[in-house]
Amino acid sequence: MDTLAGRILGDRAEELLAYHHAHGDHPILAEARGQVIVRSRFTESRLAEAVERGVRQYVLLGAGLDSFAYRNPLDVTVFEADHPATQQWKRHQLEKAGIAIPERVSFVGVDFETDSPLERLTENGFDPEIPSFFCWLGVVPYLSRESVRRTLAQLPPGAELVADYMLPQHLRDEAGNAYATAVSAVAAEHGEPWLSYFEPDEMSLLLKESGFAHVEHFNQRDAIAPALWQRQDALAPRRLSQLVHAR
Repeated sequence: MDTLAGRILGDRAEELLAYHHAHGDHPILAEARGQVIVRSRFTESRLAEAVERGVRQYVLLGAGLDSFAYRNPLDVTVFEADHPATQQWKRHQLEKAGIAIPERVSFVGVDFETDSPLERLTENGFDPEIPSFFCWLGVVPYLSRESVRRTLAQLPPGAELVADYMLPQHLRDEAGNAYATAVSAVAAEHGEPWLSYFEPDEMSLLLKESGFAHVEHFNQRDAIAPALWQRQDALAPRRLSQLVHAR
């Protein structure tokens, strides 16, 4: 459970959370919540398993407002890689909320379209020789295919990765297509168009070309325990995006 999200949102937390409570059954809002909850739970569960296997570095590629580093129960150093402007705003929100930045957290400024993430990380204390886990959520659709390929190819040997990606139209269900049509249009209006979609086989090939030998894909239904979908609210699994776990 994320106990820090409201505090990080600051002055707008009450307004934003109240809107979701009032309109929780709206299909767009419900799908957005479902995506974020499932992918975060899936990733943090895989991270915990990786730490048991010896992983000691956790890299969030496109960290956004992810709060893991500030409620971290694991023996792992966290690197938050994101656009410098986003990081500056996040650090301001953390300070306003009185949330301390742990010593084992580093902020790494990266532009995924132009920078080498691995170079930026090593400049900020990341050790490519130490077993590491990479989280890449909510980023791939906004990048060109070439940027996705280039970033994957730079991940160090032995890396473990969880990422999510958008399915093309013919692999989405009706609800997924309705969400994609509405949200991608708004994203484009705000200067952040969706640029890439992948079939699972395409993503598998890209990962294997980048050195990953073990690749598994998960849709929303399969990414969490089946019992968690036995519910009466508006949250339901959709065919919109996929999670991939690679080692």
